[in-house]
Amino acid sequence: MIPEPKPGDRHQAAREHGMHALRHFYASVLLDAGENIKALSQYLGHSDPGFTLRVYTHLMPSSDGRTRRAVVGKYEGTDSAPDGPETAQGQ
Repeated sequence: MIPEPKPGDRHQAAREHGMHALRHFYASVLLDAGENIKALSQYLGHSDPGFTLRVYTHLMPSSDGRTRRAVVGKYEGTDSAPDGPETAQGQ
């Protein structure tokens, strides 16, 4: 929650409040959904995806599980016939 300023004062410009917090939330939601860093960089108005990666990399989900699922998914449902040298044509 953004604290209300005292009468006559402006809202705090701290990074934890206001538009910065909203941008951070937006970036975290997109990264969690699997959006790529180049697209996110464009959405945030950054000219360099490397900058976006450096700023928001701590929000990126661990790729370990995603990597394992991708590899396992490639092999699921494949024919379990042997594919070693004994299966070479011309034997």
